Amino acid sequence: MLTSVGHRGDAARCRDLGIAAYLTKPIGQSELLDAILRVLRVGVHKPSQPSLITRHTLRERRRILKILLVEDTPVNRELALRLLQKRGHRVEVAGNGREALAALEEETFDMVLMDVQMPEMDGFEAAAAIRKREKETGTHLPIIAMTASAMKGDRERCLDVGMDGHISKPIRVEELFEVVEGCLPPPGDVPSAS
Repeated sequence: MLTSVGHRGDAARCRDLGIAAYLTKPIGQSELLDAILRVLRVGVHKPSQPSLITRHTLRERRRILKILLVEDTPVNRELALRLLQKRGHRVEVAGNGREALAALEEETFDMVLMDVQMPEMDGFEAAAAIRKREKETGTHLPIIAMTASAMKGDRERCLDVGMDGHISKPIRVEELFEVVEGCLPPPGDVPSAS
């Protein structure tokens, strides 16, 4: 439910009516997307006592991630960096696959956003190296490919080398956060890298 003005008692009425989410306008695209994704997840998991999703609960439940952004193009890097930071995520930047592997040796991340076409070491090679390391550690780091080409088979190639998701460039805000949310393990399965 979207409303222009909230009134005392609205939340209780919404719960009584079986409304899953109640948001007051104005509402940003990312906030609306968050609400929709949470409603869909709640619908799948069927909690015994459904809770009402509000602007306040969205902020409380949003996971702050530590993300490694691997991108060599300054414009794409700046756009992705700003979008992720605006959402509250902590972001480290690497300019190619070698830098990404070095960063992963030094720090723990919740996720990697990886350009696939980069100098020195491309995203496919870097993803393969990460997956090889994980065979020894038994861990799994979500990797999302970012590709400028939208050719048939690109998504499949990314998934074949072990990436968990795929985003086309230029980056679209809704797609970015939908893929990020979709690649995360459920809360509690993997501790956040705080």
